[in-house]
Order: sequence, then C-alpha cells, then structure tokens
Amino acid sequence: MAAPTEPWTRDLELVVREALSAIRFGTVTLVVQDGRVIQVDKSEKIRLNKVGYVDGGGI
Repeated sequence: MAAPTEPWTRDLELVVREALSAIRFGTVTLVVQDGRVIQVDKSEKIRLNKVGYVDGGGI
C-alpha cells in the first residue's frame, strides 16, 4: 500500500509542539499506521526529591 501524500500536516505539527511544550521531563511518542500518525502519547515523569519539592531532574 502506498503511503499517503500528506502524512505530516500543520495541525499535527501543532499537536506535537503542544505536547512537547507541556512537559519538562518525559516522552512524546507518535503512533504510525499506514504511513500516517494516528495517535500522540505523552508520558511525564515527576519525582519528589528528599526536600519534598517536585522535580523531574535525574531521569
């Protein structure tokens, strides 16, 4: 099956940029099917250090 002619759109770029800007430490994963992105997953890591404040460092 041939890949779609326009697998990356401005709307998709905005979704990915928003996901990236919304996390400090973690991952953004694109799920691709038939040459098109069908899902964007975002997973954020949050750790508590010994002082007790939230920090994503050291991941």
